Amino acid sequence: MKSIFTWIWNIKLHNKILLALVLGAFFGAWLNVSKYELSIKHLQDGKEQSVTIKNWDSIELVDDLTQTIRGTFEREDQLRLLNYFQSLTKTDKSNLVVRVIKSWKTEDGTIQSGVETFRSIKSIEKVKTIPLYIKPIGTLFIRLLMFIAIPLVLASLIVGASSLGNIRTVGKIGAKMVLFYACLISIAITIGLTLANTIRPGDRLSSDAREKLLVEFTPNIQSKIQETVDVNVVNTIVNIVPTNAFAALANSEMLQVVFFALIVGVTLTMIKKEKSEPVIKFFDGFSDMMIRMVEMIMKLAPLGVFALISATVSEFGFDILQTLFWYAATLLIGLIFHQFFVLGTFVRVFAKMNPIKFFKGIRDVMLISFTASSSAAALPVNMECCEVNLGVPKKITSFVLPLGATINMDGTSMYQAVAAVFIAQVYGIELHLSEQLIILLTALLASIGTAPVPGVGLIMLIIVLRSVNVPEEGIALILGIDRFLDMCRTVVNTSGDAVVATIIAKQEGVLGKTNLATAT
Repeated sequence: MKSIFTWIWNIKLHNKILLALVLGAFFGAWLNVSKYELSIKHLQDGKEQSVTIKNWDSIELVDDLTQTIRGTFEREDQLRLLNYFQSLTKTDKSNLVVRVIKSWKTEDGTIQSGVETFRSIKSIEKVKTIPLYIKPIGTLFIRLLMFIAIPLVLASLIVGASSLGNIRTVGKIGAKMVLFYACLISIAITIGLTLANTIRPGDRLSSDAREKLLVEFTPNIQSKIQETVDVNVVNTIVNIVPTNAFAALANSEMLQVVFFALIVGVTLTMIKKEKSEPVIKFFDGFSDMMIRMVEMIMKLAPLGVFALISATVSEFGFDILQTLFWYAATLLIGLIFHQFFVLGTFVRVFAKMNPIKFFKGIRDVMLISFTASSSAAALPVNMECCEVNLGVPKKITSFVLPLGATINMDGTSMYQAVAAVFIAQVYGIELHLSEQLIILLTALLASIGTAPVPGVGLIMLIIVLRSVNVPEEGIALILGIDRFLDMCRTVVNTSGDAVVATIIAKQEGVLGKTNLATAT
């Protein structure tokens, strides 16, 4: 037994994370959340009670004041019932009566039926399994990474900008960075549009499946559709400049933090060295401390990955993949092609680096990105991997990667293109070349300033759908599988950031010229 633990302890970190990913998926599939059980919390005699409903034939939701039936749900309608309950107001829920109709076979073989009634409903949820109870471990891991992202960016970028020398160098690197990011996003969107028009996944979705998806998931998207979203390049540029630097830090406004750090770093090069040097040394030491903190937090990565993946698989399962197989396959083919062919080619041509070496260097980033579904959470890991494994100096990573986490969304942009065409095909709307060019431009602009957090792609998708007059309610068609695909597209997002950082380091002649560049 001791030798087994010794063997596990000596496994390299990226292999531990991969092992945790696989074991977590199996654990979640084994202890999956039942589609035929419900947990109802209600008040009885002034005390909150929790009851588990099993083997029910149907459930009626009744208004206690008017005694009208608000909805009837069969055994297969668990998800529709939960979505409907969540869409009710607090007042409606307080006046709700739940009638559970059951039937069972007695010892003598006769079938009997009965009704259980519950009032003063507090909540109706799926019955939790062990993976859902351990999910907070994974959430804690992600929060730790998010917790250090902003301080790390601030300190690293101040040191990096001060070491670049002057505003002209900053402007030159910034122009290259934006050019490469825009190029990669445009290629990703083009690949997505090409595959969606070739495979035509929307034409392969049956009308029955369409109706079922719309009924189940439409309540979940109403609040998102009602949100005011708009693409305004001028406002985006203006908002980069913070009115309060401390508010930008507190609210994790990445672009504003980057702007503030750049101004501080460049200004430090304009004052006397005896005054600027102590400030630079402070932030340099602070940056090294944060990098060390990343290394400590990453030791928890296998536990965090196991908890998050097992909870995700347990809660959502793989059933939805069967219904949306062609949509998922279209996007995954595009993401894989972009990840390994397009990004690999960019690394080979512009950075003169072997793509195999590159992808080995960022394997930890890819695993964390897949698990967390957040470019911001993966940012500290991305900075460390680029510096330690690929030899990209801190002055480049601290400038390129934070901006990339905010404006470079290769995977998300491709998803928006594929999803928009898929939804249009399901509704029988033919998108002509001019409309698909609008999708390309809108998705490109929407990626700028997109918050690097899970699920934000859905909000940006509303912008794209509105631009070509495709019904926004169609988002309900893809909502069931969005969590899994969000995990996949985040990998491409963060990998694209690392590609551009490596390319710029090569073109500036500093790739590999860092004391941290040691292969692992």
